[in-house]
Amino acid sequence: MMIQDSQFRITHHFSDGLYAKESFFTAGMAIMKHTHNFSHLSILAHGKVAVLRGTEIDIVSAPACIEIEAGVTHGVKAITDCVWFCIHATEEKHPYKVDEILIKGD
Repeated sequence: MMIQDSQFRITHHFSDGLYAKESFFTAGMAIMKHTHNFSHLSILAHGKVAVLRGTEIDIVSAPACIEIEAGVTHGVKAITDCVWFCIHATEEKHPYKVDEILIKGD
């Protein structure tokens, strides 16, 4: 399933026990700060981003694989157009329900 506009596109990928959220976003766009219930890997497949994890900001260029620890508030801002994957272990296969399980609620 794909959610798309001209500057941001999400494609959901599901396999046995795995979920990958593929995000394309243009330079200057940001993925808002959020916190996950479980640690996961994020892969920057294309581009350059600023990654906020807690109070630290790292500049990362593709290709790169980054661990995002559970409970750490994080966000990503595109410096160039980029493709970013979040890889999670989950049995959920519904694109509208998966964030309810993976993102920590208030």
